[in-house]
Amino acid sequence: MLDVTFGEPRCPAEVRELRDRVTDFVRSRIVPCERVLEGGGPDAARTLRRLRREARSEGLWALPLPAELGGRGVPLRSYAHVAEAEGASDHGPAVLGSAPLLDALMLRRHGGDGVRERYLAPLAAGEVRACYAMTEPGVPGTDPSLTTTRAVETEGGWRLTGGKWFVSGGADADLVTVLTRTDGRAPDREGLSLFLVPTASPGFRVVRELPVLGAAGQAEIALDGVRVDAGHLIGARGKALAVAAERLQLGRALRALRWTGQAARAFELMRERAVTRARSRGPLGDLQLVQRHVFESLLALRTTRPLVHEAVARLDAGLDAHVEVGLAKVAAARTLQQVADAAIQVHGAAGLGPDTALSALFRTGRAARILDGPDELHISSVARRVLRTEPGQPG
Repeated sequence: MLDVTFGEPRCPAEVRELRDRVTDFVRSRIVPCERVLEGGGPDAARTLRRLRREARSEGLWALPLPAELGGRGVPLRSYAHVAEAEGASDHGPAVLGSAPLLDALMLRRHGGDGVRERYLAPLAAGEVRACYAMTEPGVPGTDPSLTTTRAVETEGGWRLTGGKWFVSGGADADLVTVLTRTDGRAPDREGLSLFLVPTASPGFRVVRELPVLGAAGQAEIALDGVRVDAGHLIGARGKALAVAAERLQLGRALRALRWTGQAARAFELMRERAVTRARSRGPLGDLQLVQRHVFESLLALRTTRPLVHEAVARLDAGLDAHVEVGLAKVAAARTLQQVADAAIQVHGAAGLGPDTALSALFRTGRAARILDGPDELHISSVARRVLRTEPGQPG
């Protein structure tokens, strides 16, 4: 098999062994169950619990989470080598316990004592599910200054009113972190605060599912006077964007790693099809047009991977990574869409149906170019930073 991980930085032997174990677990345990997991209901829940037990028994549970929360404490730069393998399936992070990483880190760094004591352990253990709600209906999601969801201070707490949409996992979450306006009026980047809201709170409701290109996973939610106590404020009042930026930088880098893993999966499916599919005049891979799909896809993978690992390395070192994360996010989303599209073309009609993962991989790649910040946002942001930089200095 071709080594599609070529292009990543040097991987230490112990991390390579861990990555190989995760790769095998995803391929042999998770991928065969994808259709059940995507179907929802009791069967999906039972399958998820079983796979999680197996991940724990094999020492693959919660690899990047801090050890004090029950994780393995694998450092970010090392975990990056594993994250691609986990992300080859959309269900990998949930099964292997890395999905709560962003919420767990946010609560550990910015949550009050009560919130940490109440929620951190069950969150890290996979007993409760959390999500993040920032974008509002009718408001450009790239401009948080236009946030209209409001939190009004009351005796001993806050009352939240407003709505959010395209909330990943919002329909099934137990906790949701909500961006609200506590001071000032829109448009204003000051006066924004974050609150952790239990979804069982009176006044919280899921308005509807928002299928993305036909696939579930996103939701619209409403907060009709939801009350939370003062301890559910995350970070300082009016300083939400600093916490959000920290979360978004890491989140985009992690997603870029996972999208790269999914692109590599699509590439392997394409390569196998080109080699094994017979025509009257020989293998499909003998056609120059098919060879071009293979070449362009491999080129995209091997030029994207170093960008993604560079972004992770800067985050791990505590350096500013706005340019690197922007480049990585756009490149990984484009690569996933490009490689999945090429693989579908090589498969022909079979690539459009339910017998391969290609339609789901293509859907993820297309959605990735809009969700979590559209391409245009990252392109403009990176370009502005580069143009402000003195000649000869890094972007």
